[in-house]
Amino acid sequence: MDNRFASNKGWFLVLPAVVLVLITAFIPFMAIVNYSFQIVFSMESHVFAGWESFERALTSGEFYRALGRQSVFTGLVLLIQIPLGVGVALCMPRSGKAIGPLLVLLAIPLLIPWSVVGIIWRIFARGDIGLLGFFINDILHLQFNYATGFFSAWFTVLIMDVWHWTSLVALLAYAGLCAIPNAYYQAARIDGASRWAVFRYIELPKLRGVLAIAILLRFIYSFKHYAETLTVTGGGPGSATTFMTEMLQNSAVSQFEYGKAGAYGLLYFLIILLISYIFYLVLTRMGTGDDNG
Repeated sequence: MDNRFASNKGWFLVLPAVVLVLITAFIPFMAIVNYSFQIVFSMESHVFAGWESFERALTSGEFYRALGRQSVFTGLVLLIQIPLGVGVALCMPRSGKAIGPLLVLLAIPLLIPWSVVGIIWRIFARGDIGLLGFFINDILHLQFNYATGFFSAWFTVLIMDVWHWTSLVALLAYAGLCAIPNAYYQAARIDGASRWAVFRYIELPKLRGVLAIAILLRFIYSFKHYAETLTVTGGGPGSATTFMTEMLQNSAVSQFEYGKAGAYGLLYFLIILLISYIFYLVLTRMGTGDDNG
């Protein structure tokens, strides 16, 4: 018993952080639950409404349109960033003096705050002073204006997210590649395996767990996408880039409908939780199947 207690003493070091996270997460969550069952007229005046806010949310076209836009955005993010991040990791050297500077350069976009990323791309994509806008409008001779064009706005939001977050996938994939024993590559060279065969039968199976983490993280972060898009397009033009987070912000802050916003928030939370759990089950079972095979 004494040895077992001694081996678990390390948990007491992280206990304050766990308690702090529980408090900072639990109190706002309970406030959202409280508001979702009420109609709030002011901070001092509100009445219990039961499931009315949830019924309004589930029958609201606004909710399903925002959810559809969010799903399309998240799907495109995963389709672009996962293969691109793995490709960048495969191109990076495994040894040498260049590794340190390359990893630092790769991590720079991840260190920039989300709102600052939005400001950078709001200037970068402008047609009059931005390099991206100038290149598309004046060199490619295409009509590009993220403030008024549907496809321009979506292109700007997508490429901004790819620039910001592909590094996370690349760093995770690179760490997974570096963990593969060199003996596998030696055996592949002896067998005369092609580069594609090495990737298909050695690297990809070994990256299964890392890619599961990358997909889960990118799904969760992309589904909570807020500050960058709000800074660049403000949810426009019209409601073209109004995702779930912007819809929640509009309901709570602009329209002062705390009950509806609380119901939206809980439904939003349950959707993220459910899809993340499905992703986890599918990816872990795929990995188990490969190991058994």
